[in-house]
Amino acid sequence: MSNVRKIVITGCTRGLGRALVSEFNAAGHQIAGCGRSRSSIEQMQQELGSKHSFQALDVSCDEAVQRWAETVVKHMGAPDLIINNAALINTPAPLWQVPAEEFRELVSVNISAVHSVIRHLLPAMIEAGSGVLVNLSSGWGRSVSPDVAPYCATKWAIEGMTQALAEELPDGLAAIALSPGVIDTDMLRETWGEAAGSYRSPDVWAAQAAPYILQLSRRDNGQSLTTPG
Repeated sequence: MSNVRKIVITGCTRGLGRALVSEFNAAGHQIAGCGRSRSSIEQMQQELGSKHSFQALDVSCDEAVQRWAETVVKHMGAPDLIINNAALINTPAPLWQVPAEEFRELVSVNISAVHSVIRHLLPAMIEAGSGVLVNLSSGWGRSVSPDVAPYCATKWAIEGMTQALAEELPDGLAAIALSPGVIDTDMLRETWGEAAGSYRSPDVWAAQAAPYILQLSRRDNGQSLTTPG
């Protein structure tokens, strides 16, 4: 029996998503990923080869996610693992000063897009009778800080949505909310500036996180977990 896993990752062109792609590729797994940067997607496809499938799209567009999901299933079959990683953070500000359009964009990418991926890919996993869905959460999905209320709201929503979904899934499948911990990403630097540099890089994080994620299973269904380290 092959140990190769079929893995779907959103937001795969930078940060945690890109670091996970490198780890999963090195371990021999098959990856389908998406991101907004067409140039980064084309570079990844050329670098990593036709075994994998990468596509440029805006995950906040449900129709684009649907077309992508159809391509993914045609290319690799039902995924064994889906990682909803794509997310935005707001420009730090008190909630009443956050522009309405910025708030709507966060909700669209951080919540609605996760639903789109679930809606268009989970049925193939259900038909296959197995699979793990990991929705990346945050420490700010379980606590709060000033000036990032919109981001906190979306990650708290991910926690609740994932736990509710876990109760709906048939046997053989699992849905898990996973906090990566504090990582030195571009997103964190938008909030903490240079102070983010005192934390682990995405590559260091992914070296521990990838094997941890791969061992998640039905026994973890509905859990709110945090990657080690």
